[in-house]
Amino acid sequence: MDFLHLFGIYVAVVLTCIFLVCKYSGQQNNPFNTLLSYVSKVVAPFTPRWLQRFSHWIFHRLFHQRSNIFIYLHIFLEGSVYAEFTYEVFGFCREMDTSLTSLSVPYVLLAIKNFFFYLCIKTDPGTVTKKKVSSLIHVYPYDRRLFHPAVSCETCQLVKPARSKHCRVCNRCVQRFDHHCVWVNNCVGAGNTRYFLLYLLSVCAMALDIALLTGDMLLHAVLRSGLLRASYIDDYGQQQPAGPLFVVQHLFLTFPRIVFMLGFVIFVFFLLAGYTLFHSFLALVNQTSNEWYKSRGFFCRHCHPMPAADNLCSPALDHSKRYYYSRGLLRNLGEIFFPPQATQKKGN
Repeated sequence: MDFLHLFGIYVAVVLTCIFLVCKYSGQQNNPFNTLLSYVSKVVAPFTPRWLQRFSHWIFHRLFHQRSNIFIYLHIFLEGSVYAEFTYEVFGFCREMDTSLTSLSVPYVLLAIKNFFFYLCIKTDPGTVTKKKVSSLIHVYPYDRRLFHPAVSCETCQLVKPARSKHCRVCNRCVQRFDHHCVWVNNCVGAGNTRYFLLYLLSVCAMALDIALLTGDMLLHAVLRSGLLRASYIDDYGQQQPAGPLFVVQHLFLTFPRIVFMLGFVIFVFFLLAGYTLFHSFLALVNQTSNEWYKSRGFFCRHCHPMPAADNLCSPALDHSKRYYYSRGLLRNLGEIFFPPQATQKKGN
């Protein structure tokens, strides 16, 4: 059972890391930055300069510049899962008389997922340009809490519309900016948030369906082998009934690739399911992840009483409202799938 104990420790460490990432995400002072800074100070004197420069270049190339590396990694991992599913699980399921309709669902979901994946990559997220900035300013009002009027982007040299943000990776301002996703090598903004949500939902459905079919196959394999009624001789020479741990270890030894694939798919499902629920919640309350991060422990040096002149030209603002841009459940969802368009003012 040593292998199972090591595997359990591995799962516990991974889940702990996920919890810490979710808990401290968006915070500048967190254990990750502290640990990274400490390790860098300790290791730096013993690390060759060329290796330091190379590691910094790799890190900058992966996370601070647009790159297709994660798209290729996404395709590789997905292809590996489907290759194993098709090569082994599909055949075992057919032997157990699983219908072709059930076995075809993962491939249908794969086609749907790839469609939304492509749209996430290719669709303009809502780039703010000189031609559109004058009309984009009127799409959303400034809440004067996170977004303030007459604030210009130092890089783009454009007035920033409310809910927009400059993406350092793409080097552009994006309307209703949510985040930059390395997996699609694109920003998620007003123009492609709907595709990103549908992409997440389709990936979760795909992972869940493969996990259910694979788990059902392994369950039938256990029932047909009679393992639940079997027994074994322990280290003390005593006969013991085969319990759940014995069955799991037997499956690891008999179907190692299938069990590893199942564990990976279940891990991906729970990880992405939590992420999908988070973004679904944001869609329901009409908030972006950028706004959610900013509003945590919010303190803004720009918060001060507005001059009377500003109050005359703008509507009364409710600073006590937690979700400033929320307009009701249905209208919030409508804004995601049918984002408001910038209206160009006609010249005289």
